[in-house]
Amino acid sequence: MAAEPQKIALVTGASNGIGLYTALGLAARGFCVIMHGRDAGRTERARKLVAGRPGTIAPETALADFASLKAVRGLADEVLARHDRLDLLVNNAGLMAGSRRQSADGYELTIAVNHLAPFLLTNLLLDRLKAGAPSRIVTVASRAHRGNTIDPAHLGDAPSDWTPFGAYGRSKLCNVLFTRALAKRLQGTGIMTACLHPGVVATGIGGGGGGLVRLGWAIGKPFMLSPEKGAETSLFLATEADPAQFHGAYVDNKRIIEPDRPARDDDLAERLWEESARLVGLPVARAN
Repeated sequence: MAAEPQKIALVTGASNGIGLYTALGLAARGFCVIMHGRDAGRTERARKLVAGRPGTIAPETALADFASLKAVRGLADEVLARHDRLDLLVNNAGLMAGSRRQSADGYELTIAVNHLAPFLLTNLLLDRLKAGAPSRIVTVASRAHRGNTIDPAHLGDAPSDWTPFGAYGRSKLCNVLFTRALAKRLQGTGIMTACLHPGVVATGIGGGGGGLVRLGWAIGKPFMLSPEKGAETSLFLATEADPAQFHGAYVDNKRIIEPDRPARDDDLAERLWEESARLVGLPVARAN
């Protein structure tokens, strides 16, 4: 009997924090992990850390700045060139911008990095995920989506009431809505997709904010989960023996939780998909 092919996973934002511990957990479970990062030195140090753990499969690395859609396309091209199938995509990379800034493509930076980049990357890799089916797409959202709204017609713009936490919350709402719309499109393909709240985790994401954000993050860090604990739900969804029940779901502490009302709005999810596709240069198609 032929041996099963080694499973291949791409984890974005894997050079530190939750992404690093997700990569560590997957490598320990026999995955060949492609560790995405933005900084070459930090990503290589993370690769060495994973490769040095006993019993793990030596990982690969791939670099891309998610503030640039061109760089995201380059990352997808690199993965497509290296592998003819993909078993798992973990959309983990994210930021909380400390000031109102634009991406390389002129979009509000937090939405660009946290939503448009994974939206584009996921769509570009769908054929490889279908080739690896049954496969999975796991997106790290957040409880921060609650209490937020999004106007797809102005998705790429910074609203007049822009704040670091508001922008972050809107981007996380986009993650949940994206998962909902994606799940409809993937029915019958053998690809499961779900999103999750990892907990309030002591990563560096809040340290990049403005003065008050940075101060608040520093004060709160001792009371937050470790990145290792924060990776647990991502790893659960990546390896759960019966993932079908989680298709399209928002998961908190390994349980399906009902997200906020706007995150359950199918029309909003479709309008977000259409505008996201337009902004990243993909064909616009509504779900059946």
